[in-house]
Amino acid sequence: MIEFIISIFVPLMFLGLIFFLLTGFPVGFALSAVGLLFGLLGMELGLFPATLFQALPLRVFGIMQNEILLAIPFFTLMGIILERSGMAEDLLETVGQVFGPLRGGLAVAVVLVGALMAATTGVVAAAVISMGLISLPIMLRYGYNRPIAAGTITASATLAQILPPSLVLIVLADQLGVSVGDMYAGAMLPALMLIGIYLLFVIGVAIVKPQWVPPLPPEARIYNEANGASGHKSLIGVMVLAVAAGYAWSQVHNQMMHRWFDRIADAPGDETFIMSMLAGALLALVLALANKGLRLGLLSKLAERVTFVLIPPLVLIFLVLGTIFLGIATPTEGGAMGAVGALIMTLARRRLSLPLLKQALENSARLAIFVMFILIGSTVFGFTFNAADGHIWVKELFSGLPGGQLGFLIFVNTLVFLLGFFIDFFEIAFIVVPLLLPVAKMLDINLVWFGIILAMNLQTSFLTPPFGFALFYLRSVAPRNDYLDSITKKRIAGVTTEQIYKGSIAFVLMQVMMVAVLITYPNLVTGQLEQVELADEAEVQRRLQQIPGFMGAGEGANQEPGQEQGQWGGPGMWDEPAPAEGAAPADAPADAAPADAAPPQGGAPDGPAGALPAR
Repeated sequence: MIEFIISIFVPLMFLGLIFFLLTGFPVGFALSAVGLLFGLLGMELGLFPATLFQALPLRVFGIMQNEILLAIPFFTLMGIILERSGMAEDLLETVGQVFGPLRGGLAVAVVLVGALMAATTGVVAAAVISMGLISLPIMLRYGYNRPIAAGTITASATLAQILPPSLVLIVLADQLGVSVGDMYAGAMLPALMLIGIYLLFVIGVAIVKPQWVPPLPPEARIYNEANGASGHKSLIGVMVLAVAAGYAWSQVHNQMMHRWFDRIADAPGDETFIMSMLAGALLALVLALANKGLRLGLLSKLAERVTFVLIPPLVLIFLVLGTIFLGIATPTEGGAMGAVGALIMTLARRRLSLPLLKQALENSARLAIFVMFILIGSTVFGFTFNAADGHIWVKELFSGLPGGQLGFLIFVNTLVFLLGFFIDFFEIAFIVVPLLLPVAKMLDINLVWFGIILAMNLQTSFLTPPFGFALFYLRSVAPRNDYLDSITKKRIAGVTTEQIYKGSIAFVLMQVMMVAVLITYPNLVTGQLEQVELADEAEVQRRLQQIPGFMGAGEGANQEPGQEQGQWGGPGMWDEPAPAEGAAPADAPADAAPADAAPPQGGAPDGPAGALPAR
């Protein structure tokens, strides 16, 4: 009987975890409970030494020292402050006035504002609730198809999961042991493509079913000029000048970066895009300020309103993403600057108050603690799991899949998609991804590409019925019953749960299509990563001679390849516990290990769940 239990020990651990999760027990505590329970059981069965958990406290302290995870509360604080400051209301009203006269214009405005909020706030719940409270009543007032309206709002709000600075990308980078900056760079183009697909879908609906997405009536346009003009010509002129400034900067960006930062390689595309966007935005802001300060009267009310509402978030995007892509700041430092920038923006709007700040800090601390407990729980679970050779069991399980890399990616994405129906992305990232990591490495899959594919897939978990969180958030603010509209004084029918679910289906299919595109064309991700270019010997000698006090080759000049210090990776929370000092290697004969081997005394891990190694 004991031999049988030992033979099925790893599957029993999974069954135990599923049992705890189905009972509604908190995920972090369920993981810890299963890890400790089966660890004690394994000790009694003689499967583990009695000193198995001796190194566990060091692992937990390593988690606490992980600087990557410190970015999560910073970005959360930034998002909550911006959402409470009324930025979403201003953006939706302004962009809605710009595109409202067109068929489908309100839906286009929701997609664009959702993308802008994703790049600044990064909080799905705040985005769904804000757009549900502001945009949905306007869409219903002017006759929008209910599934289209609900689907556009929920899908646009979930862009925060794939568009940097995304919390999902931070967590996945930590679990995969890759740079957060690389994850942000790799995700930029796929995220922009997904936004483009959403816009094409709305335009297609406007062409095929124009009655589903009617334009705003003339009486609903509030920024008209005194002569009745809409002000769009002036806005187009400012946009043309801003685009021209951005294009001009993109042509000289490499030269400026070479001069300022003494670079050799050309700048990656995402960096050029962010800096060009900043140049165009600053020019538009200068024009609007000059027009208002000097009372020139050259810009329309609409153009001024759009400039003053859109430019501050764009500058904040540069403050966060631009500094990360330029290499000036780490993601954690970028998050800190973003939080400070959000505080300054809210203070400038005269909307910063002590209750708002207190609420933002409490919510940020709550989310950070939630993530920390799940990560500690997964560390305890993974400690026992790998001690029982669970990682070998998983490798053998996936090694039988046909198709190599392609077969593995199709199976994994199907599994993650199905899990997204029932559990949150945090649980998937902390439980499932570490199990898949060794197999991905064995198949020589680029981990940044793998992470972006999973992030795009995890985004669907917010939209898939019956447990999509974005659907729940919209359901909480959407009117259930008929109500009397305060503007038109007409009775408007409520929104049913079936209509909300139905509206998400088309956008889930679009996201699945993007997953397939990323699997088929990995260059969409890997092509955005900065490639290291080797300088010739003369260039190296020239640069070394410029260093004050240089006398020749420094220490480590004769270092062998592969001996570099501070590499990413190393044993993580799911790796097999390090053998004790004096113990035989894992592949040594059984009689080679001393009987009185000391317990594991490894230091804090330097992999995904441990302290960030020195680069």
